Amino acid sequence: MLSRGLEGIVANTTRLSDVLGEKGQLIYAGYDINELAGKVSFEETIFLLWNERLPRQDELDQLSHDLRHQRELPAQLVKFLQAAPGDANPMDVIRTAVSMLGLYDTTKGYDHASNYARCLSLTAKISVITGYYHRLRQGKDLPPVRTDLGEAAHFLYLLDGKEPTREAASTLDLAYVLHADHGMNASTFSARVVVATLTDVYSAVTAAIGALKGPLHGGANEGVIHMLKEIGDEDKVDAWVEDQFAQKKKIMGMGHRVYKTLDPRAPHLRDMAVKLTEQLGEPKWVRMSERIAQLVKEKKNLNANVDFYSATVYYSLGLPTDLFTPIFAIARTAGWTAHILEQLADNRLYRPLSEYTGTPVGLTVTPIGER
Repeated sequence: MLSRGLEGIVANTTRLSDVLGEKGQLIYAGYDINELAGKVSFEETIFLLWNERLPRQDELDQLSHDLRHQRELPAQLVKFLQAAPGDANPMDVIRTAVSMLGLYDTTKGYDHASNYARCLSLTAKISVITGYYHRLRQGKDLPPVRTDLGEAAHFLYLLDGKEPTREAASTLDLAYVLHADHGMNASTFSARVVVATLTDVYSAVTAAIGALKGPLHGGANEGVIHMLKEIGDEDKVDAWVEDQFAQKKKIMGMGHRVYKTLDPRAPHLRDMAVKLTEQLGEPKWVRMSERIAQLVKEKKNLNANVDFYSATVYYSLGLPTDLFTPIFAIARTAGWTAHILEQLADNRLYRPLSEYTGTPVGLTVTPIGER
């Protein structure tokens, strides 16, 4: 049976996450995302995805310690970041840097323990790669990595060179939790397909980053802010949306391939966006977003997805627009690596069929001089 884009096709089983599109539910290893959001940290979520259960306090302490002590980048990788063009797409830099990490991998063996160690190291370093490149392209110095801050707080520290407020760190931490995994999405599927050939972890995550970069996947959150800035003011929203409808153009952050109702992550991000914009004195972005969501729901019966409000959250935190997708990648590395470990535990090579629709078979070769 032909199913373009593999829509509706079950390609594998997984114990890690489930997206229940008709119900608007997202499950991480048995936990509804609404149960996890605001109750567990990103580090706890990493442990949950890697081990299919929440950690005890001693296990969380050990994982946090291990992540914090794996942050240091190889010297040659830092030199690459220093040499990278300042106007490069950060996702291109991160993709290349993650691939380079494989050159400096000293872990021996390809058993579960060895690959687990690689996943931990990569998860610890991807935010440092992102933060360091951002500072270098601004002509700033590189602050030393710290081991006294959690994952979200440490990333914000790398960007600004100073310790973030508790509110900013907890906001980004929650965003990380909400973005950590999402079933068999394009980037996760890419990672599983690649690692199923029994190549290395770095190659699989490199492929996943390449998939996430696309505007139909992770790149959509950047498009939301560009959209809001293009509209400019609240009194222009209605006319702008009507014009988009008339031209049959897609409105960024609206609708989802799987969810047939509201994306369960969206309300959490909306609440954060409201809180942040009230604190920072720019509530118009949320009001504009709410009006767009209302119009699209009324006219097209489409709901806001995770990108729609995450963009406003990141923008309100003062994060550069072109770092929105890299932040998605930082969070989703938890899920990618979990799926890689699960794939390798019971591996089978992905080899789908295709339906040939080319020129009818039976052509004969005409000598080149007679063509």
